[in-house]
Amino acid sequence: MKCKKFLIGGAAIVLLLAGCTASKNGETKQPNILFIMSDDHAVQAISAYGHPVSQLAPTPNIDRLAEQGALFTANYCGNSICGPSRASVLTGKHSHKHGFMRNTRHGFDGSQQTLPKILQANGYETAIIGKWHLVSKPTGFDFWKILNDQGEYNNPDFITENDTVYYPGYATDLITGFTKEWLDNHDKEKPFFLMMHHKAPHRNWMPAERHYNLYDNVEFPVPETFFDDYEGRFAAANQEMNIYRDMYEGHDLKMVETEGSRSLRFDPWPHVWIDRMTPNEKERFWAAYREKTDSFFELDPDDEKGIALWKFQRYMQDYLATIKSVDESVGEILDYLDENGLTENTIVVYTTDQGFYLGEHGWFDKRFMYEESMIMPMVMRYPKKIKEGTVVSELTQNIDFAPTFLDYARIEVPQDMQGVSFRQLLENKQPENWRSSLYYHYYEFPGFHSVRAHYGVKTKRYKLMHFYKENIWELFDLETDPLEINNIYGKEGTEKITEELKQELQRLQTIYEVPVDHK
Repeated sequence: MKCKKFLIGGAAIVLLLAGCTASKNGETKQPNILFIMSDDHAVQAISAYGHPVSQLAPTPNIDRLAEQGALFTANYCGNSICGPSRASVLTGKHSHKHGFMRNTRHGFDGSQQTLPKILQANGYETAIIGKWHLVSKPTGFDFWKILNDQGEYNNPDFITENDTVYYPGYATDLITGFTKEWLDNHDKEKPFFLMMHHKAPHRNWMPAERHYNLYDNVEFPVPETFFDDYEGRFAAANQEMNIYRDMYEGHDLKMVETEGSRSLRFDPWPHVWIDRMTPNEKERFWAAYREKTDSFFELDPDDEKGIALWKFQRYMQDYLATIKSVDESVGEILDYLDENGLTENTIVVYTTDQGFYLGEHGWFDKRFMYEESMIMPMVMRYPKKIKEGTVVSELTQNIDFAPTFLDYARIEVPQDMQGVSFRQLLENKQPENWRSSLYYHYYEFPGFHSVRAHYGVKTKRYKLMHFYKENIWELFDLETDPLEINNIYGKEGTEKITEELKQELQRLQTIYEVPVDHK
């Protein structure tokens, strides 16, 4: 078996692969891989990262993975939107290479090479349960049971190869149950690659009924940039993702037309949540939400700042209560692994498809290259190889997941995968010349939330972004300006770093083979 060479930051490093690793380490049994992905889970909402918000709404089971394995502090996506990020996980490639650049009705090309196909061809049993959101039918999986499009929180439909079935219950709990059921019945003679993908905490942030009132009496800290004026940042000033202005009051905040009513304010998608509830479930929902819904009518209608802060608290209460079930799910699955003797030989990953705004810059959603939406929280446990309390602070990206899993499975990484295995980082074996920069490219404009198309380069200290249709640049020094509010592009004294970053950006676009018409 050949070892594969990768170019990182212009220098070559050698990764030990199938035959190399097996002979050196004497390993004979490939690890199981359990990949748990939620949707829109902000790094600020995982207590292992220490953000003040998460200390009020802790995630002890996700933290358990961090304590028993590795916490990634500089892990990023290459395109902050659901479908493209998931496609990058599957292929180890940037969006322009796997072809799913936007959330679109044109499905992911399932005929192409993917991680599950490679694992399947090398003796793994593969499955995906939960959110798919790539429009086309899953390929490379021995079993799949997926939500329809975004899916529904209450009493959702699940699609399989043979049919579409309505299931009573809450999506997060159902996905957890289906995952355990598959683990009970899978081929025990084979290692498994299992993707458990939660819908939560995607918009409209609908908690499980048991958590409806979990954080009603908690006041969450307001981000320093909540009332950002966007000075010097064209695209930031022209988005449509402001909590006060752009949230759908009925859909997102469960607000009603008049005090005591059940008539929701603007909601274009009631069919994905409240219309899925049974009559009795609706009764319990309104009983639980009545007091906080009616509290809006105590506000001064002319006090825009007060209304914005009220909406922020309502958003946070539901968003974080929705995450509570995800954390419970992780705990339930980890307990299952322990009880069935699977812990030692199973790689467990918890991550999400991109970051998310929890009021920073006044926003919800993602899409921008700014830190809160580009960063992907991730924890990873593998008792055989990863020491407890490991922290990975080097720059990693979602295109690296597939090569890393293949590396651990001792399967040769295809030459056309653009990511690189970070196994050595997990095992405290710092590779020479690890990458010093990341490439980012967001395409979906015009589109939902009106975030302009842009690409850019990120280093540990700097970030250069180009909104290329308008030919507007932004440059941030993350060391002196971690909140990214001071665009220093074109300012005196930035000429040298600007030129260096532009050269690095061009280098990345060249090695990743970004088409000219995408620039």
